[in-house]
Amino acid sequence: MTHASEQILAPDALLSLPKAELHLHIEGTLEPELILELAARNGITLPHPTLEELREQYEFTDLQSFLNLYYANMAVLITEADFAAMTRAYLSRARESGVRHAEIMFDPQAHVARGVELTTAVNGIAAALASSEAEFGISTVLIAAFLRDETEESALEVLEALLSMGAPIAGIGLDSAEVGNPPSKFIRLYRRAAEAGLRLTAHAGEEGPPFYVEDSLNLLGVERIDHGIRAVEDRVLVQRLVREQVPLTVCPLSNVRLRAVDTLAAHPLPQMITVGLNVCINSDDPAYFGGYVGANFDAMAAEFGWDAATVEKLAGNSIRSSFAPAARKDELLAELAEWSASHR
Repeated sequence: MTHASEQILAPDALLSLPKAELHLHIEGTLEPELILELAARNGITLPHPTLEELREQYEFTDLQSFLNLYYANMAVLITEADFAAMTRAYLSRARESGVRHAEIMFDPQAHVARGVELTTAVNGIAAALASSEAEFGISTVLIAAFLRDETEESALEVLEALLSMGAPIAGIGLDSAEVGNPPSKFIRLYRRAAEAGLRLTAHAGEEGPPFYVEDSLNLLGVERIDHGIRAVEDRVLVQRLVREQVPLTVCPLSNVRLRAVDTLAAHPLPQMITVGLNVCINSDDPAYFGGYVGANFDAMAAEFGWDAATVEKLAGNSIRSSFAPAARKDELLAELAEWSASHR
């Protein structure tokens, strides 16, 4: 994928690449150091109370083994200040990775189930996002992601609460354990979100089969697929995704850490680019999977020898596939053009 006349890009060039991050779970940005800090602040005793013991837990065999630690660590999020601190820490790291627009998912059900008021989680995150563009140069969108291993009734109840409180959410998503929890469980949820004018996305085709991608499009009416890597197993589905240019928010380091892909070298992203799929690179849960979006670009570029044209295409896809206003997209695409001119 590298042209003879172009050199492989250095990490610094990849970090300066203007990009959007479209697949990011804010709870998945909780670094071990911040977990311990918040635990101490809130008087919480963790099962792994030292930094060394906590870090030892970050080896996963599959999605569920990750989710067990992910939900356990959420226990430290109690106050609005905790949620704001977590969000600001992500924005600072995202800026270092060249992120100029971020679409941030949060898991409202996971916090309500712990006895945390919905307003506490929403207000804490929103407080940090309110100044994100002025302070970090990052425009943002907030997405409420619903847990697919919970009931649709639970999701509908929380969605109605979010709508009633006027929560500043732009869309909804669907995450957590995919296998055995098909998109068909959530038809009413997505219909209600569409009626409310929210944008629609869903995780599909990570561990679940390719037809979960198709069902997310047909039954839920989503406009974007989070992950979608297993779509390559279905030739007809690939043809449709190419034809309709459905965005696929791919998370390479996450896929390897959760054993959805055996190795980085075996990742289908280069194949997805070659066949014309609308793909972009994201970090998913970067505190758990070995790196923020810049590290994902760096790892893939090093593995596959990508040139400026390839990473520019991926960054452009991320901007165009975002839910940002048209004027913001134009501004970021202009920045990307300037970056391209200086790296050709």
